[in-house]
Amino acid sequence: MHYTVIGRVLGLLLSLFSFTMLTPIVVALIYGEETIPMFFLAFAITGGIGALSWWLSRNDHADLRTRDGFIITVLFWLVLSVFGALPLMLAEAPHLRFTDAVFESISGLTTTGATVIGDLDSLPRSILYYRQQLQWLGGIGIVVIAVAILPMLGVGGMQLYRAETPGPMKDSKLKPRITETANLLFRVYLVLTVCCAVAYYAAGMAPFDAICHSFSTVAIGGFSTHDASLGFYDSPAIMFVAMVFMVLAGLNFALHYLAWGRKSIVSYWQDPEARLYLTLLFGGGSLTVAYLYFSQVYALSDSLLHGSFQYISIMTTTGFATADFGSWPTFLPFFLLFASFFGACAGSTGGGIKISRMLILGKQCMREVYRLVHPNAVLPIKINGRIFPERIADGIWAFFGAYLAIYYFIVLLLLASGLDYVTAWSATAAALNNLGPGLGDVALNYGGINDFAKWVLCAGMLLGRLEIFTLLVLFSPTFWRS
Repeated sequence: MHYTVIGRVLGLLLSLFSFTMLTPIVVALIYGEETIPMFFLAFAITGGIGALSWWLSRNDHADLRTRDGFIITVLFWLVLSVFGALPLMLAEAPHLRFTDAVFESISGLTTTGATVIGDLDSLPRSILYYRQQLQWLGGIGIVVIAVAILPMLGVGGMQLYRAETPGPMKDSKLKPRITETANLLFRVYLVLTVCCAVAYYAAGMAPFDAICHSFSTVAIGGFSTHDASLGFYDSPAIMFVAMVFMVLAGLNFALHYLAWGRKSIVSYWQDPEARLYLTLLFGGGSLTVAYLYFSQVYALSDSLLHGSFQYISIMTTTGFATADFGSWPTFLPFFLLFASFFGACAGSTGGGIKISRMLILGKQCMREVYRLVHPNAVLPIKINGRIFPERIADGIWAFFGAYLAIYYFIVLLLLASGLDYVTAWSATAAALNNLGPGLGDVALNYGGINDFAKWVLCAGMLLGRLEIFTLLVLFSPTFWRS
């Protein structure tokens, strides 16, 4: 294990991250807020420790090994989340305790969107901007790590998608080097963000809110500058813009690059994962709309608007809200949370198990049913006519089993901490699927639950963001043997 190399890389990342604490100062200057010293102090602490870590390790230029990559990937989220909590602790408002500040920071960087803050509308705009920025930075970090780094370590949704599925990731990398891949993905991410902000502004949002909500929409994070989330605006136009960009952000970003390069949207429908993703969105959204209408919760127009919006928001694991879906007929809240397990596509900013894995799991189930009738048949799994390797298919089942085991282990821990079952079940789904909103005591925010439950959910958010095995491998004795 090259600990000095790990220290050098993390020191560099921390130093770069510290500069993002300066941008809220610009917001504070524009709106005449007194948060400038606090953000500058957070910048100095973060940048100073990052620079020190880099300087102490600057002479070690050894190559990173696979095990080093696992540690850096995990510490990337953990270390940045801890230092990202500094402004939230130092500010007079919200002036969070350490536990709450780390929870909010992890929730932001993992693009979960669960919040412990109960009065967003009264916060300084520089703090509101900082929260949104955390999600935007976490979103591009997710895409780059998922597409360029995790496949090199042999884990992650993109490795599964890339292995045999036709599409933009069937080669080893989009570009020969990670830096070029990251640059390409960042450009796609930035274009989507700018287009989303412009669309929000055209739909009626103020410039500040348009920028902030474009950050959390493209990152599929769900943080808002208002307690009522997008419901604050009561605008069908804004809801429509959000739906379009939530769907786009849930698609594989490499697929965006391919489709835009070919100047054809046909590339989306030709991709099996994207096709299943869009089909599930349409089917689940239609069921939600129909249930709302026939249950007489809304008239047809409102059922169509709120049902479609809320289903897209939950399945893509964004977590925006325009209505209290927890008060809908009992079937719908649990159906929506169930949809979040499917999540978005691999290589997107979304959470959940990922559509690529669900696609293979579905084909495996159908194969086993067929084998009951034809036990001697040779039935390889095929995607668009190409055979999918059995080893990776087995790995998906292992991931699925680990996901469910961890899910119910977290539920049990939350129950042991004193939460009721609906709260524990939904909070676990919201954390592990990087969704955000839950039911019961966490329907509005997570500020009222106990500290032990918050730390458990922090671990759940990291596990979901790192796709389980990336974090679990660090607890294996074999990993630490030289």
